[in-house]
Amino acid sequence: MASSTILHSISLWLCAGALIALTACGDGTQSKSSSSTAATAGQIVLNRGNGAEPKSLDPVFIDGIWEAQIAGDMLLGLTTEDAEGKPIPGAAESWDTSPDGLTWTFHLREHTWSDGVPVKADDFVFAWRRILDPKTAAPYAYYLYPIKNARAVNTGMMPATELGVTAPDDKMLVVTLANPLPFMTEFLTHHTMVPSPRHAIESKGAEWSRPGNYLSNGSYILREWIPNDHITLVKNPKFYDAANVTIDVVNYYPTADGDAALRRLRAGELDTQDPIPPLQIDFLRANMADALRITPTLTTSYVSINLTHKPLDDVRIREAMNLAYDREAMVERILKLGDVPAYNMVPPGTANYPGGVAMRFKDMSFEQRLAKAQQLMSAAGYAPQKMLRLRFATTNNAVTRQTIAPLQEMWRKAYIDLEVAQSDTQINYQKLQEGDFDVGTAGWVADYNDPSNFLDVLRTGTGTNWANNYGRYSNKNYDALLDKAAAERDLEKRGQMLAQAEQMMLDDYPAVFVRFQTQPAIVQPYVKGWVPNSKQINRTRWLTVEK
Repeated sequence: MASSTILHSISLWLCAGALIALTACGDGTQSKSSSSTAATAGQIVLNRGNGAEPKSLDPVFIDGIWEAQIAGDMLLGLTTEDAEGKPIPGAAESWDTSPDGLTWTFHLREHTWSDGVPVKADDFVFAWRRILDPKTAAPYAYYLYPIKNARAVNTGMMPATELGVTAPDDKMLVVTLANPLPFMTEFLTHHTMVPSPRHAIESKGAEWSRPGNYLSNGSYILREWIPNDHITLVKNPKFYDAANVTIDVVNYYPTADGDAALRRLRAGELDTQDPIPPLQIDFLRANMADALRITPTLTTSYVSINLTHKPLDDVRIREAMNLAYDREAMVERILKLGDVPAYNMVPPGTANYPGGVAMRFKDMSFEQRLAKAQQLMSAAGYAPQKMLRLRFATTNNAVTRQTIAPLQEMWRKAYIDLEVAQSDTQINYQKLQEGDFDVGTAGWVADYNDPSNFLDVLRTGTGTNWANNYGRYSNKNYDALLDKAAAERDLEKRGQMLAQAEQMMLDDYPAVFVRFQTQPAIVQPYVKGWVPNSKQINRTRWLTVEK
Protein backbone atom coordinates (compact mmCIF):
# COMPACT_ATOMS: atom_id res chain seq x y z
CA MET A 1 0.00 0.00 0.00
CA ALA A 2 1.38 3.36 -1.00
CA SER A 3 2.42 5.87 1.66
CA SER A 4 -0.17 8.44 0.66
CA THR A 5 -2.94 5.84 0.99
CA ILE A 6 -1.85 4.94 4.51
CA LEU A 7 -1.78 8.59 5.50
CA HIS A 8 -5.30 9.00 4.13
CA SER A 9 -6.54 5.96 6.05
CA ILE A 10 -5.00 7.22 9.29
CA SER A 11 -6.61 10.59 8.79
CA LEU A 12 -10.02 8.94 8.44
CA TRP A 13 -9.55 6.85 11.59
CA LEU A 14 -8.34 9.83 13.61
CA CYS A 15 -11.15 12.01 12.30
CA ALA A 16 -13.73 9.42 13.38
CA GLY A 17 -12.32 9.55 16.91
CA ALA A 18 -12.38 13.32 17.17
CA LEU A 19 -15.96 13.29 18.45
CA ILE A 20 -15.02 11.38 21.59
CA ALA A 21 -11.49 12.53 22.36
CA LEU A 22 -9.70 15.81 22.87
CA THR A 23 -6.44 16.35 21.04
CA ALA A 24 -3.32 17.94 22.42
CA CYS A 25 -1.55 20.88 20.89
CA GLY A 26 2.23 20.99 20.96
CA ASP A 27 2.19 23.19 24.06
CA GLY A 28 -0.05 20.83 26.04
CA THR A 29 -3.19 22.95 25.69
CA GLN A 30 -6.52 21.51 24.62
CA SER A 31 -7.94 21.75 21.15
CA LYS A 32 -11.28 20.48 19.86
CA SER A 33 -10.18 20.59 16.24
CA SER A 34 -10.29 17.42 14.16
CA SER A 35 -7.57 15.02 15.12
CA SER A 36 -6.93 14.37 11.44
CA THR A 37 -4.31 17.13 11.81
CA ALA A 38 -2.18 14.50 13.57
CA ALA A 39 -1.25 13.11 10.14
CA THR A 40 -0.97 15.34 7.12
CA ALA A 41 0.46 14.80 3.65
CA GLY A 42 4.23 14.64 3.63
CA GLN A 43 4.58 13.53 7.24
CA ILE A 44 6.26 10.26 8.15
CA VAL A 45 3.90 7.95 10.06
CA LEU A 46 4.62 4.73 11.95
CA ASN A 47 1.80 2.36 12.96
CA ARG A 48 2.80 0.05 15.83
CA GLY A 49 0.83 -3.01 16.98
CA ASN A 50 1.43 -2.90 20.73
CA GLY A 51 -0.23 -5.99 22.21
CA ALA A 52 -2.58 -4.54 24.83
CA GLU A 53 -4.62 -1.54 25.92
CA PRO A 54 -2.82 0.59 28.54
CA LYS A 55 -4.51 1.22 31.86
CA SER A 56 -2.50 4.42 32.37
CA LEU A 57 0.30 6.51 30.89
CA ASP A 58 1.14 8.02 34.27
CA PRO A 59 4.53 6.50 35.22
CA VAL A 60 3.29 6.02 38.77
CA PHE A 61 0.72 3.45 37.65
CA ILE A 62 2.45 1.82 34.68
CA ASP A 63 3.40 -1.82 35.18
CA GLY A 64 3.21 -3.38 31.71
CA ILE A 65 5.74 -3.23 28.88
CA TRP A 66 2.94 -2.22 26.47
CA GLU A 67 2.42 0.92 28.60
CA ALA A 68 6.13 1.57 29.15
CA GLN A 69 6.75 1.43 25.39
CA ILE A 70 4.40 4.36 24.84
CA ALA A 71 5.48 6.42 27.84
CA GLY A 72 9.13 5.87 26.88
CA ASP A 73 8.51 7.83 23.68
CA MET A 74 7.36 10.81 25.73
CA LEU A 75 9.25 10.88 29.02
CA LEU A 76 13.00 10.93 29.44
CA GLY A 77 14.87 9.87 32.56
CA LEU A 78 18.35 10.93 33.63
CA THR A 79 19.57 8.23 31.27
CA THR A 80 17.71 6.69 28.35
CA GLU A 81 18.15 3.91 25.77
CA ASP A 82 19.95 4.13 22.47
CA ALA A 83 18.85 2.24 19.37
CA GLU A 84 20.31 -0.98 20.81
CA GLY A 85 18.58 -0.57 24.16
CA LYS A 86 21.79 0.44 25.94
CA PRO A 87 21.92 3.34 28.43
CA ILE A 88 23.05 6.75 27.22
CA PRO A 89 22.71 10.29 28.67
CA GLY A 90 19.12 11.50 28.72
CA ALA A 91 17.81 14.38 30.81
CA ALA A 92 21.24 14.43 32.41
CA GLU A 93 24.16 15.26 30.13
CA SER A 94 26.81 14.15 32.65
CA TRP A 95 27.28 12.81 36.17
CA ASP A 96 29.88 12.28 38.88
CA THR A 97 30.17 9.34 41.27
CA SER A 98 31.70 9.28 44.75
CA PRO A 99 34.57 6.80 45.39
CA ASP A 100 32.30 4.54 47.45
CA GLY A 101 29.68 4.42 44.68
CA LEU A 102 26.93 5.68 46.97
CA THR A 103 26.54 9.29 45.83
CA TRP A 104 25.72 10.22 42.24
CA THR A 105 25.55 13.85 41.16
CA PHE A 106 23.69 14.45 37.90
CA HIS A 107 23.98 17.59 35.80
CA LEU A 108 20.79 18.21 33.80
CA ARG A 109 20.97 19.38 30.21
CA GLU A 110 19.07 22.51 29.18
CA HIS A 111 15.68 21.25 28.00
CA THR A 112 12.00 21.95 28.58
CA TRP A 113 8.64 20.32 28.97
CA SER A 114 6.48 20.40 25.86
CA ASP A 115 4.81 23.58 27.14
CA GLY A 116 8.16 25.37 27.23
CA VAL A 117 8.63 25.29 31.01
CA PRO A 118 12.21 24.26 31.88
CA VAL A 119 12.76 20.77 33.31
CA LYS A 120 14.21 21.18 36.79
CA ALA A 121 15.99 18.81 39.15
CA ASP A 122 13.06 19.26 41.52
CA ASP A 123 10.82 17.55 38.93
CA PHE A 124 12.76 14.35 39.68
CA VAL A 125 12.56 14.83 43.44
CA PHE A 126 8.81 15.42 43.15
CA ALA A 127 8.31 12.40 40.89
CA TRP A 128 10.23 9.94 43.05
CA ARG A 129 8.58 11.10 46.28
CA ARG A 130 5.21 10.77 44.56
CA ILE A 131 5.74 7.16 43.52
CA LEU A 132 6.96 6.23 47.02
CA ASP A 133 4.06 7.89 48.82
CA PRO A 134 2.20 5.01 50.55
CA LYS A 135 -1.11 6.63 49.57
CA THR A 136 -0.22 6.29 45.89
CA ALA A 137 0.05 2.48 46.14
CA ALA A 138 2.28 2.44 43.07
CA PRO A 139 2.88 -1.14 41.87
CA TYR A 140 6.52 -0.38 41.09
CA ALA A 141 7.38 1.64 44.21
CA TYR A 142 9.77 -1.06 45.36
CA TYR A 143 11.89 -0.41 42.28
CA LEU A 144 13.25 2.71 44.00
CA TYR A 145 14.35 0.85 47.15
CA PRO A 146 18.07 1.02 46.22
CA ILE A 147 17.82 4.75 47.01
CA LYS A 148 18.63 5.62 50.62
CA ASN A 149 15.53 5.51 52.87
CA ALA A 150 13.20 4.67 49.95
CA ARG A 151 11.80 1.59 51.66
CA ALA A 152 11.17 3.50 54.88
CA VAL A 153 9.42 6.29 53.00
CA ASN A 154 7.27 3.84 51.05
CA THR A 155 6.21 1.99 54.22
CA GLY A 156 5.38 5.22 56.07
CA MET A 157 8.26 4.90 58.53
CA MET A 158 9.94 8.11 57.35
CA PRO A 159 8.70 11.34 55.75
CA ALA A 160 9.34 11.88 52.03
CA THR A 161 11.90 14.56 52.87
CA GLU A 162 14.23 11.82 54.16
CA LEU A 163 14.50 10.20 50.71
CA GLY A 164 18.10 10.19 49.49
CA VAL A 165 17.56 12.60 46.61
CA THR A 166 18.04 16.38 46.67
CA ALA A 167 18.13 19.25 44.20
CA PRO A 168 20.78 21.81 45.30
CA ASP A 169 19.80 23.90 42.27
CA ASP A 170 17.63 23.64 39.15
CA LYS A 171 20.25 21.74 37.14
CA MET A 172 21.82 19.50 39.78
CA LEU A 173 20.34 16.33 41.25
CA VAL A 174 22.14 14.41 44.00
CA VAL A 175 21.14 10.78 44.55
CA THR A 176 22.35 8.84 47.60
CA LEU A 177 22.06 5.06 47.42
CA ALA A 178 21.61 2.56 50.22
CA ASN A 179 24.12 0.28 48.48
CA PRO A 180 26.23 0.65 45.33
CA LEU A 181 24.50 -0.32 42.08
CA PRO A 182 26.83 -1.72 39.40
CA PHE A 183 24.06 -1.14 36.85
CA MET A 184 23.07 2.39 37.90
CA THR A 185 22.96 3.95 34.42
CA GLU A 186 20.69 1.16 33.15
CA PHE A 187 18.61 1.27 36.33
CA LEU A 188 17.78 4.92 35.63
CA THR A 189 16.26 4.21 32.19
CA HIS A 190 13.17 2.64 33.81
CA HIS A 191 9.80 4.35 33.52
CA THR A 192 9.57 4.89 37.30
CA MET A 193 12.70 7.06 37.23
CA VAL A 194 11.45 9.73 34.83
CA PRO A 195 10.62 13.25 36.03
CA SER A 196 7.06 14.49 36.49
CA PRO A 197 5.87 17.98 35.48
CA ARG A 198 5.11 19.25 38.94
CA HIS A 199 3.33 22.35 37.70
CA ALA A 200 0.96 20.27 35.54
CA ILE A 201 0.18 17.68 38.24
CA GLU A 202 -0.48 20.31 40.89
CA SER A 203 -2.79 22.09 38.42
CA LYS A 204 -4.57 19.15 36.78
CA GLY A 205 -4.32 16.38 39.39
CA ALA A 206 -4.94 12.88 38.05
CA GLU A 207 -6.08 14.34 34.73
CA TRP A 208 -2.56 15.52 33.91
CA SER A 209 -1.84 12.27 32.01
CA ARG A 210 -4.76 12.62 29.59
CA PRO A 211 -4.61 14.09 26.07
CA GLY A 212 -4.61 17.86 26.24
CA ASN A 213 -2.84 17.91 29.60
CA TYR A 214 0.08 15.50 29.17
CA LEU A 215 3.48 17.18 29.17
CA SER A 216 6.56 15.52 27.71
CA ASN A 217 10.27 16.11 28.01
CA GLY A 218 10.97 13.40 25.42
CA SER A 219 10.67 13.06 21.67
CA TYR A 220 6.84 12.80 21.37
CA ILE A 221 3.65 14.36 22.73
CA LEU A 222 0.35 12.60 23.46
CA ARG A 223 -2.12 13.83 20.83
CA GLU A 224 -5.03 11.41 21.18
CA TRP A 225 -6.23 8.34 23.07
CA ILE A 226 -9.28 6.47 21.78
CA PRO A 227 -9.73 3.60 24.27
CA ASN A 228 -9.36 0.13 22.75
CA ASP A 229 -8.63 1.69 19.35
CA HIS A 230 -5.41 3.68 19.24
CA ILE A 231 -3.07 6.15 20.92
CA THR A 232 -1.49 8.82 18.74
CA LEU A 233 1.76 10.60 19.54
CA VAL A 234 3.20 13.47 17.52
CA LYS A 235 6.76 14.74 17.35
CA ASN A 236 7.68 17.15 20.15
CA PRO A 237 9.17 20.27 18.52
CA LYS A 238 10.67 21.30 21.87
CA PHE A 239 12.59 18.05 22.35
CA TYR A 240 16.28 18.87 22.63
CA ASP A 241 17.19 16.37 19.88
CA ALA A 242 14.13 16.98 17.67
CA ALA A 243 16.32 17.64 14.62
CA ASN A 244 17.31 13.95 14.60
CA VAL A 245 13.79 12.54 15.05
CA THR A 246 12.40 11.61 11.63
CA ILE A 247 8.98 10.06 12.35
CA ASP A 248 6.32 12.74 12.73
CA VAL A 249 3.40 10.63 13.95
CA VAL A 250 3.33 7.27 15.73
CA ASN A 251 0.09 5.38 16.31
CA TYR A 252 0.00 2.62 18.92
CA TYR A 253 -2.74 0.00 18.50
CA PRO A 254 -3.78 -2.54 21.16
CA THR A 255 -3.36 -5.80 19.22
CA ALA A 256 -3.77 -8.75 21.56
CA ASP A 257 -5.30 -10.72 18.69
CA GLY A 258 -2.16 -11.61 16.75
CA ASP A 259 -4.07 -13.17 13.85
CA ALA A 260 -6.13 -10.03 13.28
CA ALA A 261 -2.99 -7.92 13.64
CA LEU A 262 -1.20 -10.00 11.01
CA ARG A 263 -4.08 -9.41 8.59
CA ARG A 264 -3.87 -5.66 9.26
CA LEU A 265 -0.13 -5.70 8.78
CA ARG A 266 -0.40 -7.53 5.45
CA ALA A 267 -3.04 -4.99 4.39
CA GLY A 268 -0.65 -2.13 5.12
CA GLU A 269 -2.49 -0.85 8.20
CA LEU A 270 0.35 -1.78 10.61
CA ASP A 271 4.10 -1.46 10.15
CA THR A 272 5.20 -3.45 13.22
CA GLN A 273 3.46 -6.00 15.43
CA ASP A 274 4.20 -7.70 18.74
CA PRO A 275 3.06 -10.33 19.68
CA ILE A 276 2.94 -12.59 16.67
CA PRO A 277 0.33 -15.35 16.24
CA PRO A 278 2.24 -18.57 17.07
CA LEU A 279 0.03 -20.72 14.84
CA GLN A 280 1.28 -18.63 11.92
CA ILE A 281 4.98 -19.05 12.70
CA ASP A 282 5.58 -21.53 9.86
CA PHE A 283 3.76 -19.25 7.40
CA LEU A 284 5.77 -16.27 8.58
CA ARG A 285 9.07 -18.12 8.23
CA ALA A 286 8.14 -19.23 4.72
CA ASN A 287 6.54 -16.04 3.40
CA MET A 288 7.64 -13.06 5.54
CA ALA A 289 11.11 -14.07 6.68
CA ASP A 290 12.46 -10.57 5.95
CA ALA A 291 9.94 -9.08 8.39
CA LEU A 292 10.12 -11.74 11.12
CA ARG A 293 12.34 -10.85 14.09
CA ILE A 294 12.90 -13.51 16.75
CA THR A 295 15.44 -12.37 19.34
CA PRO A 296 16.50 -13.94 22.67
CA THR A 297 15.46 -11.66 25.53
CA LEU A 298 15.71 -11.44 29.28
CA THR A 299 12.11 -12.51 29.75
CA THR A 300 10.59 -15.25 31.90
CA SER A 301 7.09 -16.58 31.30
CA TYR A 302 5.49 -18.29 34.29
CA VAL A 303 2.27 -19.36 35.96
CA SER A 304 1.74 -17.52 39.24
CA ILE A 305 0.30 -19.56 42.13
CA ASN A 306 -1.83 -17.78 44.73
CA LEU A 307 -0.43 -19.01 48.04
CA THR A 308 -3.24 -17.31 49.99
CA HIS A 309 -5.81 -19.70 48.44
CA LYS A 310 -6.04 -23.12 50.07
CA PRO A 311 -4.87 -25.75 49.31
CA LEU A 312 -2.20 -23.94 47.29
CA ASP A 313 -0.41 -23.14 50.53
CA ASP A 314 0.54 -26.85 50.51
CA VAL A 315 4.01 -27.12 48.95
CA ARG A 316 3.24 -30.69 47.78
CA ILE A 317 0.58 -29.39 45.42
CA ARG A 318 2.79 -26.63 44.09
CA GLU A 319 5.59 -29.14 43.47
CA ALA A 320 3.16 -31.48 41.70
CA MET A 321 2.03 -28.65 39.43
CA ASN A 322 5.65 -28.02 38.46
CA LEU A 323 6.39 -31.70 37.93
CA ALA A 324 3.37 -32.24 35.66
CA TYR A 325 4.08 -29.24 33.42
CA ASP A 326 5.84 -30.52 30.29
CA ARG A 327 7.97 -27.50 29.42
CA GLU A 328 9.78 -29.15 26.52
CA ALA A 329 6.53 -30.13 24.81
CA MET A 330 5.14 -26.63 25.27
CA VAL A 331 8.08 -24.75 23.75
CA GLU A 332 9.26 -27.27 21.14
CA ARG A 333 6.07 -28.83 19.80
CA ILE A 334 3.34 -26.29 20.56
CA LEU A 335 4.81 -22.77 20.42
CA LYS A 336 7.89 -23.38 18.24
CA LEU A 337 9.18 -19.83 18.77
CA GLY A 338 12.69 -20.77 19.82
CA ASP A 339 12.01 -20.30 23.56
CA VAL A 340 14.07 -22.16 26.17
CA PRO A 341 12.32 -24.32 28.83
CA ALA A 342 12.62 -22.65 32.24
CA TYR A 343 13.36 -24.46 35.49
CA ASN A 344 14.21 -21.29 37.38
CA MET A 345 13.35 -17.59 37.25
CA VAL A 346 16.55 -15.76 36.21
CA PRO A 347 17.18 -16.14 32.45
CA PRO A 348 20.47 -17.51 31.12
CA GLY A 349 22.91 -14.80 30.12
CA THR A 350 21.85 -12.40 32.86
CA ALA A 351 24.78 -10.22 33.92
CA ASN A 352 26.53 -10.56 37.29
CA TYR A 353 25.14 -14.05 37.86
CA PRO A 354 26.74 -17.52 37.99
CA GLY A 355 23.47 -19.36 37.33
CA GLY A 356 23.52 -23.11 37.85
CA VAL A 357 20.33 -23.27 39.92
CA ALA A 358 17.18 -25.15 38.94
CA MET A 359 14.21 -27.00 40.33
CA ARG A 360 15.44 -30.26 41.84
CA PHE A 361 13.60 -32.49 39.37
CA LYS A 362 15.15 -31.03 36.22
CA ASP A 363 17.18 -34.15 35.38
CA MET A 364 14.28 -36.56 35.85
CA SER A 365 12.46 -37.98 32.83
CA PHE A 366 8.98 -36.61 32.30
CA GLU A 367 7.49 -40.04 33.06
CA GLN A 368 9.26 -39.99 36.44
CA ARG A 369 8.07 -36.44 37.08
CA LEU A 370 4.45 -37.29 36.35
CA ALA A 371 4.57 -40.35 38.58
CA LYS A 372 5.94 -38.25 41.45
CA ALA A 373 3.32 -35.53 40.81
CA GLN A 374 0.55 -38.13 41.12
CA GLN A 375 2.08 -39.45 44.34
CA LEU A 376 2.21 -35.96 45.85
CA MET A 377 -1.37 -35.21 44.84
CA SER A 378 -2.55 -38.54 46.25
CA ALA A 379 -0.81 -37.75 49.53
CA ALA A 380 -2.62 -34.39 49.56
CA GLY A 381 -5.98 -36.18 49.16
CA TYR A 382 -6.64 -35.98 45.42
CA ALA A 383 -7.31 -38.67 42.83
CA PRO A 384 -8.86 -39.11 39.35
CA GLN A 385 -12.26 -39.29 41.04
CA LYS A 386 -11.48 -36.35 43.33
CA MET A 387 -9.85 -33.63 41.24
CA LEU A 388 -8.47 -30.37 42.58
CA ARG A 389 -10.42 -27.62 40.81
CA LEU A 390 -8.58 -24.38 40.22
CA ARG A 391 -9.50 -21.12 38.52
CA PHE A 392 -6.95 -20.15 35.87
CA ALA A 393 -6.77 -16.42 35.07
CA THR A 394 -5.19 -15.85 31.69
CA THR A 395 -5.09 -13.47 28.76
CA ASN A 396 -7.00 -13.90 25.51
CA ASN A 397 -4.10 -13.46 23.11
CA ALA A 398 -3.05 -16.02 20.53
CA VAL A 399 -0.22 -17.52 22.59
CA THR A 400 -2.38 -18.28 25.61
CA ARG A 401 -5.23 -19.55 23.48
CA GLN A 402 -2.82 -22.01 21.91
CA THR A 403 -1.43 -23.23 25.24
CA ILE A 404 -4.58 -23.51 27.37
CA ALA A 405 -5.76 -26.92 26.17
CA PRO A 406 -2.31 -28.57 26.46
CA LEU A 407 -1.90 -27.15 29.96
CA GLN A 408 -5.32 -28.45 31.02
CA GLU A 409 -4.39 -31.90 29.73
CA MET A 410 -1.01 -31.89 31.48
CA TRP A 411 -2.47 -30.99 34.85
CA ARG A 412 -5.47 -33.26 34.45
CA LYS A 413 -3.01 -36.16 34.59
CA ALA A 414 -1.96 -34.81 37.99
CA TYR A 415 -5.58 -34.68 39.20
CA ILE A 416 -6.00 -30.95 38.64
CA ASP A 417 -9.03 -29.59 36.78
CA LEU A 418 -8.61 -26.05 35.41
CA GLU A 419 -11.52 -23.66 35.00
CA VAL A 420 -10.26 -21.07 32.50
CA ALA A 421 -11.12 -17.37 32.85
CA GLN A 422 -9.78 -15.36 29.90
CA SER A 423 -9.68 -11.57 29.77
CA ASP A 424 -7.80 -8.72 28.13
CA THR A 425 -4.17 -8.39 29.18
CA GLN A 426 -4.82 -5.28 31.27
CA ILE A 427 -7.74 -6.93 33.10
CA ASN A 428 -5.78 -10.15 33.64
CA TYR A 429 -2.90 -8.32 35.34
CA GLN A 430 -5.38 -6.39 37.45
CA LYS A 431 -6.81 -9.71 38.66
CA LEU A 432 -3.32 -10.92 39.50
CA GLN A 433 -2.50 -7.78 41.47
CA GLU A 434 -5.78 -8.01 43.37
CA GLY A 435 -5.29 -11.71 44.12
CA ASP A 436 -8.44 -12.65 42.20
CA PHE A 437 -7.11 -15.98 40.89
CA ASP A 438 -5.88 -19.42 41.90
CA VAL A 439 -3.27 -19.70 39.18
CA GLY A 440 -2.59 -17.13 36.47
CA THR A 441 -0.56 -16.29 33.39
CA ALA A 442 2.31 -13.92 34.14
CA GLY A 443 5.65 -12.87 32.75
CA TRP A 444 8.61 -10.68 33.57
CA VAL A 445 10.72 -8.64 31.16
CA ALA A 446 14.00 -7.35 32.60
CA ASP A 447 13.94 -3.70 33.59
CA TYR A 448 17.73 -3.88 33.79
CA ASN A 449 20.25 -6.64 33.19
CA ASP A 450 20.80 -8.00 36.69
CA PRO A 451 19.42 -11.03 38.58
CA SER A 452 18.07 -8.85 41.38
CA ASN A 453 15.47 -7.44 38.98
CA PHE A 454 13.90 -10.88 38.70
CA LEU A 455 14.39 -12.07 42.27
CA ASP A 456 13.07 -8.86 43.85
CA VAL A 457 9.68 -9.58 42.25
CA LEU A 458 9.11 -12.28 44.88
CA ARG A 459 10.03 -10.22 47.93
CA THR A 460 7.46 -10.05 50.71
CA GLY A 461 5.02 -7.20 50.12
CA THR A 462 4.10 -4.36 52.44
CA GLY A 463 0.56 -4.06 53.75
CA THR A 464 -1.89 -4.53 50.91
CA ASN A 465 0.70 -3.59 48.26
CA TRP A 466 2.40 -6.74 46.98
CA ALA A 467 3.28 -5.02 43.72
CA ASN A 468 4.22 -7.68 41.18
CA ASN A 469 4.45 -10.53 43.69
CA TYR A 470 1.03 -11.72 42.56
CA GLY A 471 1.04 -15.03 44.42
CA ARG A 472 1.93 -13.38 47.78
CA TYR A 473 5.01 -15.56 48.22
CA SER A 474 6.77 -14.73 51.48
CA ASN A 475 9.99 -16.17 52.86
CA LYS A 476 11.81 -13.99 55.39
CA ASN A 477 15.07 -15.91 54.89
CA TYR A 478 14.84 -15.27 51.16
CA ASP A 479 14.23 -11.56 51.76
CA ALA A 480 17.17 -11.39 54.18
CA LEU A 481 19.52 -13.04 51.70
CA LEU A 482 18.49 -10.58 48.99
CA ASP A 483 19.21 -7.73 51.42
CA LYS A 484 22.60 -9.21 52.24
CA ALA A 485 23.43 -9.55 48.55
CA ALA A 486 22.40 -5.94 47.91
CA ALA A 487 24.98 -4.76 50.47
CA GLU A 488 27.79 -6.88 48.97
CA ARG A 489 30.17 -4.89 46.78
CA ASP A 490 32.09 -7.90 45.45
CA LEU A 491 30.11 -8.86 42.33
CA GLU A 492 31.19 -12.50 42.42
CA LYS A 493 30.16 -12.97 46.07
CA ARG A 494 26.96 -11.04 45.40
CA GLY A 495 26.09 -13.32 42.47
CA GLN A 496 26.64 -16.42 44.62
CA MET A 497 24.32 -15.02 47.31
CA LEU A 498 21.64 -14.30 44.74
CA ALA A 499 21.97 -17.82 43.33
CA GLN A 500 21.58 -19.22 46.85
CA ALA A 501 18.48 -17.09 47.30
CA GLU A 502 17.00 -18.26 44.01
CA GLN A 503 17.52 -21.92 44.95
CA MET A 504 15.82 -21.28 48.29
CA MET A 505 12.86 -19.77 46.47
CA LEU A 506 12.69 -22.56 43.89
CA ASP A 507 12.51 -25.17 46.66
CA ASP A 508 9.29 -23.48 47.81
CA TYR A 509 7.70 -23.80 44.32
CA PRO A 510 5.96 -20.39 44.44
CA ALA A 511 5.27 -20.47 40.69
CA VAL A 512 5.59 -22.62 37.60
CA PHE A 513 8.42 -21.13 35.57
CA VAL A 514 7.66 -22.13 32.00
CA ARG A 515 10.00 -20.61 29.40
CA PHE A 516 12.65 -18.02 28.74
CA GLN A 517 11.08 -16.09 25.92
CA THR A 518 12.35 -14.86 22.64
CA GLN A 519 10.98 -11.58 21.29
CA PRO A 520 8.90 -12.54 18.27
CA ALA A 521 7.95 -9.43 16.34
CA ILE A 522 7.03 -8.52 12.77
CA VAL A 523 8.80 -5.45 11.46
CA GLN A 524 8.27 -4.48 7.84
CA PRO A 525 11.60 -4.16 5.98
CA TYR A 526 10.89 -0.51 5.19
CA VAL A 527 11.01 0.31 8.93
CA LYS A 528 14.66 1.21 9.43
CA GLY A 529 16.64 1.48 12.66
CA TRP A 530 14.91 -1.39 14.50
CA VAL A 531 17.72 -3.12 16.41
CA PRO A 532 16.76 -6.38 18.17
CA ASN A 533 17.84 -6.35 21.84
CA SER A 534 17.27 -8.35 25.01
CA LYS A 535 15.15 -5.63 26.65
CA GLN A 536 12.56 -5.45 23.85
CA ILE A 537 13.09 -1.69 23.68
CA ASN A 538 12.86 0.08 20.32
CA ARG A 539 12.16 3.76 20.84
CA THR A 540 10.45 5.53 17.94
CA ARG A 541 13.01 8.37 18.00
CA TRP A 542 15.59 6.01 16.48
CA LEU A 543 13.31 4.66 13.73
CA THR A 544 12.27 5.86 10.32
CA VAL A 545 9.97 4.67 7.54
CA GLU A 546 11.32 4.42 3.98
CA LYS A 547 8.69 3.42 1.42
